Amino acid sequence: MKNFIYELKNKICNGQEISFEDAENLISLDPLINSEEILLLSKYANEIREHFCGNNFNLCTIMNAKSGKCSEDCRYCAQSAHFKTDAPVYDLTNKEKALDLALNVYDEGANRFSLVTSGKGLFTNKETQELTDIYKHLKANCEIHLCASHGLLTKESAEALKKSGVKTYHHNLETSRDFYDKICTTHTFQDRINTILVAQEAGLEVCSGGIFGLGESRRDRLSMAFELKKLNIKSIPLNFLTPIPGTPMAHYKPLEPMELIKTIAIYRFIIPDAYLRYAGGRLQLGEFEIQGIKGGINSALTGNFLTTTGSTISSDKEMVLKEGFSLDKEI
Repeated sequence: MKNFIYELKNKICNGQEISFEDAENLISLDPLINSEEILLLSKYANEIREHFCGNNFNLCTIMNAKSGKCSEDCRYCAQSAHFKTDAPVYDLTNKEKALDLALNVYDEGANRFSLVTSGKGLFTNKETQELTDIYKHLKANCEIHLCASHGLLTKESAEALKKSGVKTYHHNLETSRDFYDKICTTHTFQDRINTILVAQEAGLEVCSGGIFGLGESRRDRLSMAFELKKLNIKSIPLNFLTPIPGTPMAHYKPLEPMELIKTIAIYRFIIPDAYLRYAGGRLQLGEFEIQGIKGGINSALTGNFLTTTGSTISSDKEMVLKEGFSLDKEI
């Protein structure tokens, strides 16, 4: 297996792609039996990252700009109106509050800033106008790279976001096509694909990833990676389920840290030139968080994430600089 991993690494660095079958061989490694091979896989993932992406590290932040009362029944989410949780409920923020936070995180060293709103999607002219007014205000007063995360999009809403100054649209696949209806029934996997395509057609970059630990199989995790590759996604947030009281997944046990480290490395093997982004739930890794940084990760969502707590910009900067990265100056 060690020779197989080494040969795959060389193949990728020489511009070739690995097959689904190759990836299945890698993900079959058992953390309890094959820890040495998984650490080797992680080491080679880091070499692939350095070969294709260099040592730049990108930090992004988000603002929970509208919270709760979501019509969708995503089984992991505290903001769904279908479940009784302690998540805060409030309407859309105003442009001055958004600007204050954007300026603050920009001064601290974040590269990107996104407004995130609860709800199925951006369908009405009224809500589109309210949001684009905020983004125009942010663009006029702060140099930070603007991202947006507002659920499903229409062609018109995507184009309006682009014109307002938004550069990147965030919309996760969450899991594989085959598993999706096990976590949500109020919209489909194809709805998510369609939104990504609409955003790309409007000229927006797309940030899309998913959540590990939803009850999906290892094959499902690979299927999502190859779907993202097919969609040419270059910013991929990797979330690890935080079981939230009141949701149907409240009793789910977190995946083993080495299972996650292995999966991160395999994503780097599959999509070698992407920003693989630590996102929600990464603090579950504990001491293994550094191993992810050493094994393919080259970006992070930092600060507080929606209804769960993340880490601080200063602590993340310290961590990645210590590991030999330079902070990305990209705007």
